[in-house]
Amino acid sequence: MAGVVHRHHHFARRGYRQRVYVERTKPLEQYTTEELYVRFCFGKADIKYLVNLLRPKLQHRTQRSHGHQILIALRFYACGTFYQVVGDYMGVVKSAVCDVVRDVDNHIAQAKRSFFLLGNMPNTIGAIDCTHVHIQAPRENEWEFINRKGRHSINVQLVCDADLIITNCVVKWPGSVHDARILRESALYRDLQTNRPDGIILGDSAYPLLPWLMTPFLIANTPAQARFNIAHCRARCVIERLNGVLKRRFACLNYLRAEPQKACNITLACIVLHNIATKRNVPLCADNDAPEPLGDPNQPPAFCQNEQTGRATREAIVRHYF
Repeated sequence: MAGVVHRHHHFARRGYRQRVYVERTKPLEQYTTEELYVRFCFGKADIKYLVNLLRPKLQHRTQRSHGHQILIALRFYACGTFYQVVGDYMGVVKSAVCDVVRDVDNHIAQAKRSFFLLGNMPNTIGAIDCTHVHIQAPRENEWEFINRKGRHSINVQLVCDADLIITNCVVKWPGSVHDARILRESALYRDLQTNRPDGIILGDSAYPLLPWLMTPFLIANTPAQARFNIAHCRARCVIERLNGVLKRRFACLNYLRAEPQKACNITLACIVLHNIATKRNVPLCADNDAPEPLGDPNQPPAFCQNEQTGRATREAIVRHYF
């Protein structure tokens, strides 16, 4: 990168330093589309789309252009480096794009069709699971963030549709908190307990069996129950695929050198950017594939309410469809 030095003779007196200006690079001009995907996980048209989307809400905190701020953040999300350079820009991007998040998809019928095509699972509108975002040891309450594998993390709850669009997320809980508790304390749980959705959500055995949340049979006693479990597994695997895709697209989520609140902000920004990338069919690089740990089926969820109704709903599905 060339450096340009402007000498100001009237500032050459004692006590003044000559000012050095460094020319900025122009990635959209100097890189090919393929190179942009490798460096930023987004192509030229996608980056321009993000700049136009965020321009009205970005604060003028520095003299950097809006495009430059966004590129800095995308570079960090993509590879997890340049943390000192990025500074507080993640907060800017997160606050600017969080309005894009949508809790409930607007195409329930399409979601049901897509899930049915995945594994013949009827009336399904989403799949739920948690994924751990590993972080450095926090300065405060460090023990709360140690997960079952002995690493510090944030436990993030995600709900997605069959197209890997994240329709709901909870990004605030320490890694020691069980998946079932995160669900129980969430606004999603309160809403769906009060207002039954037009469809069901699929979860693994770490979750409770509820009228709107279907889990597999721990032991399939009939051929129909076995067929249900197979269909459930095929449809629910979309959420495990999402967890892998999210961390491949944004490698910073494999380990964040950040305090918990900053880590949550970065994670939320990546979730929003993932939805934008998915809707715009941004290709996913094959690098940085990280295996995703499965949930812990041995720790029972602390739920009793509506379990009988959930069992009746599951039996009705088995009876009518399998």
